[in-house]
Formats: sequence, structure tokens, C-alpha cells
Amino acid sequence: MTVGTEWIAWFERLREAQTLPRVRALHLPPAELAGTKQGEFCALELEDGALGLSYVLLDDTLARLAAERERFALEGADALLVARRYVEGRGVERTLGFAAINALTRSLFDRAGYEPPVSMDSIGQIDPQPQDHVGMIGLFTPLLDRVVRAGAHLTVVELKPELAGERDGYRVTLDAAELAGCEKILTTSTILLNDTLDRMLASCGQARIFAMIGPGAGCLPDPLFARGVTRMGGSWITDTRGFLETLASGGKWSAHARKCAIDRADYPGAATLLARAKGR
Repeated sequence: MTVGTEWIAWFERLREAQTLPRVRALHLPPAELAGTKQGEFCALELEDGALGLSYVLLDDTLARLAAERERFALEGADALLVARRYVEGRGVERTLGFAAINALTRSLFDRAGYEPPVSMDSIGQIDPQPQDHVGMIGLFTPLLDRVVRAGAHLTVVELKPELAGERDGYRVTLDAAELAGCEKILTTSTILLNDTLDRMLASCGQARIFAMIGPGAGCLPDPLFARGVTRMGGSWITDTRGFLETLASGGKWSAHARKCAIDRADYPGAATLLARAKGR
């Protein structure tokens, strides 16, 4: 099974015991913020208030979502059917499917009474040290400084040839095989949308820590933990209305969400969460 089909299988098990919420609405950042940090994510809202975020800056995703909103037939849709678009669709449909997977994950967590622990930092709690070789999948400049200042050896894997080369304190390469010697890996959930997950994981056999972070890392961790990810660091939305108003205005979310981190060793597991949800 793929990561996507495993997610669908877990939510089908939940649906056997409880009615799943339908989609209430899709929320987009302002079109003029496309390409900026405030314009990176959409939010899919379910009828129970759960939100799922998904990255919208791959190709023309945000522009198409804004221009063709009605074509995607989301309001009132079966959330599980929308989630299936992650497995069966491409491009924009896959982005919406991933948002639904994240929203259904939050719905399950709420039903089970599970709240992920607070994260101690913005770099997946990898605690870079001078002796470490850290691998970063994707050149995410806001995350670089903390690793470089710690004195760790940093290798960044990118898909864009124009970014490759030596930098002050780190190296950018197009070759994922260079992650093989890294003890700690840091990536965002974008690798779940651009079909690079399996290739990157296959190159990280030496990693003791593989942290997947970012607002889009709100999916059910089980299939990822089974494949070598050791920590999921996402955004736990604490004020749904405030978050959506801020998303629509292009403001900062910090007052309406907190960073969270789920460690593989401490996570109760989807089976336990399903049992808790059924019992509540």
C-alpha cells in the first residue's frame, strides 16, 4: 500500500463506526500574496470545525483554486471522497485531497481527545550540534540560520538546478544520494505533494532523526512513521475563526495556532485513537 491508500484505509475504518463530517468550505489566502509566506497554504474546513492545510505554491495551484473554485465541487462534499483525490488525482486535485486528509486527521484527533505535544522550536527539535551532518530536503531559507549557527555540516537537496552550489556554511545539491551520510534529516511536507517521498526516504538510511515539519504536516503519522519518519512537526490550530480570518487577510497565524511535534516513540497510534474515538 502507498502512504495515501493507508490514510484512506484508516479513515474508512473510522467511518464504519462514526459518521464523518462533510466539507464546509475551502479557504484561500489573498491572490496577491501568491509566492509569499502568507500565501503558501489553503485550508479545507469540515462541518465539525476541523481544518486541514495544504501547500498551494506548486505550479499554478493557487491561481486555479481561485479561478475554478466551483469546478472542484467542495462545499457539502463527502470529505473521504475528497481525500481520495490525493491518491487518484494530480496537481490541484491532489492538493485538495491532501488538505482533506489533514482535516480528517484533525477530526480524528479531536474525537479521540488527543492533542499533540507543543514543539520546542521551528526546526523539528533536531538539536543540531557541531559534530552533526544535517540533511535538508528543499532550500528553506528561514530554517538555515539555526543549523548553520550551530556549526553543523549541512547538505541541502534541491530539485531546481539553478540553486545548486556551495554556499556560506552549507552545500546545495541535486543528488539525493548525498543524504546517505546525514544523521539528522529535516524536510517539509511538500515532499508528500511532489512525489519525492519514497526517493528521499530511500536515501536516508543512516538518519537517526527524520523530522517532517511545517503547517502541512498535519496528516495521520502512522504510514510515515512506518517508513522511517521519526517526528512530525505541524501547526495545531487553537482558534478556528481567528485563523480563517487571518488566512483570508494575509496576516500571521501565530495568535491562532501553536507549533506541535509528534514523536514516533510517544505517539499512541491510529488504532488506539480510533478506539478512543469510538468510545467517546
